[in-house]
Amino acid sequence: MKIDGGCHCGYITYEAEADPDKASICHCTDCQQLSGSAFRTSIPAPDSGFRILSGEPVVYVKTGESGAKRAQGFCPRCGSPIYATAVGDGPKVYNIRIGTARQRNALVPKVQIWCRSQQHWLGGLAAIRKVEKQP
Repeated sequence: MKIDGGCHCGYITYEAEADPDKASICHCTDCQQLSGSAFRTSIPAPDSGFRILSGEPVVYVKTGESGAKRAQGFCPRCGSPIYATAVGDGPKVYNIRIGTARQRNALVPKVQIWCRSQQHWLGGLAAIRKVEKQP
């Protein structure tokens, strides 16, 4: 599926080829902290199918507990996280943040990972009152 999107301020735009069946939710504590939320949603795209159209992301290299390094690309102007990928040379997969894709409504996560770190209150969201507010 062809997707396109960008950061909140519009400085960074991209396009990618991604398989919607591979959309996922990650509950690891790194994803919680890096997203500022309870989890992070992403969809993988091979480097051959991912292209930055405008802007230049800033890259923060995160070292996990395992010692593995992951490059986190985000907008230098508004701070929107755009992707994470491996560090170094070789073929890469870009894990694009679903919230930045224009087609985000069609990118329904099919799998959840690192569920042992999931926030206990997520299961209770159905009981929380919903109020429509203007942004």
